[in-house]
Amino acid sequence: MTHPVLDSRYSWIRLAITLLIAVFANVGMWAVIVVMPSIQAEFGIDRAGASVPYVLTMIGFAVGNFAIGQAVDRFGVTKSLIGAAVLSAVSYGLAAVSPSVAILSLVHFFLGFGTAVGFGPLIADVSLWFQKRRGIAVAIAASGNYLSGAIWPMLLSGVQADYGWRGVFVALAVITLLAVVPLALLLRPRVPAEALAAQQQAADARQAAAPFKPAVLMWVLGLAGVGCCVAMSMPQVHIVSFCVDLGYGPAVGAEMLALMLLGGVVSRLVSGLVADKLGGVVTLLIGSVLQCLALFLFLPFDGLVPLYLVSAAFGLAQGGIVPAYALVVREYMPAKEAGSRVGFVMMATIMGMALGGWMSGWIYDVSGSYGLAFINGIAWNGLNIGIMVALLMRVRGGARPIAA
Repeated sequence: MTHPVLDSRYSWIRLAITLLIAVFANVGMWAVIVVMPSIQAEFGIDRAGASVPYVLTMIGFAVGNFAIGQAVDRFGVTKSLIGAAVLSAVSYGLAAVSPSVAILSLVHFFLGFGTAVGFGPLIADVSLWFQKRRGIAVAIAASGNYLSGAIWPMLLSGVQADYGWRGVFVALAVITLLAVVPLALLLRPRVPAEALAAQQQAADARQAAAPFKPAVLMWVLGLAGVGCCVAMSMPQVHIVSFCVDLGYGPAVGAEMLALMLLGGVVSRLVSGLVADKLGGVVTLLIGSVLQCLALFLFLPFDGLVPLYLVSAAFGLAQGGIVPAYALVVREYMPAKEAGSRVGFVMMATIMGMALGGWMSGWIYDVSGSYGLAFINGIAWNGLNIGIMVALLMRVRGGARPIAA
């Protein structure tokens, strides 16, 4: 049973608007990576200290995914988007005038909180408008995060060269308000109650075969998300600093980050198609294994051309992992709780990014290189793979989940 509004022409138009919003709303989590070397130089701090604003950004981003996800369930996505955009713009402005790393880091918590509206809450909202093609729809919405990371670092590196890292934040304050608020008003319609009921009927059979009860499954997915994203954060957070250490400069690092994230967009779209056929758990396991293999490739290579190739390979390997978590939630949990349930699991993955971003910087400071940081990421990735194998065995031991 389905509902005519699901997978409709309007659903796809709404998805396109969602993707555009995500490109603008997510820039907060990538800007800090671009300016990290400049912050380190201005304040005379070590690599772990320079990573603290990123860590606070990701902690705010994590909490925001859960809290704003709950707000979307209650108030709708438009009001949530506008409130978050205002918070982000104010945070950008305060970051631009921060006199110390401590204040800058505190501001970045609120910046991350506001930025979160462009990820889990948007994914949860758009997932409610699709049933047969939910996998590819979620993948497209999630790609906005990576498109933002692919586009903005290169644009912002030019702004930084001319106006410094503080000028970057001033520009983003203006851009966020001018772009996100008008687009948010286009998402005012809410999914009809009858469409939610139709989705719940389709989900009942899957939920009867769920590997765990919803609360337990949320925590299991959360632990897996921490593992995969500690691993994911090493290249994504430190690739610019890694290139600076190797003598290639921050612009080359920004290019590698962009290449990595463009590969991630391709990976997300392909994974969405795969998920529509095989389900979220299998898709998650495939992505986790490929990410682990790609991490190994960073260990033997430090030449310019090999690093470009490895960055692209890493992006192609890991891009579909995080959206697959949202699909597993939607496959086995109630539709009316999509915002809070997806938000919780997204929060866990982002906490993994925050932990991994700081941990990699600390390992670098202790060891003097990123070699052990890559090995640390591989170990955490192994935890994620183990959990996914266990989940798959439990799913396969019962009824096979039907397509969304």
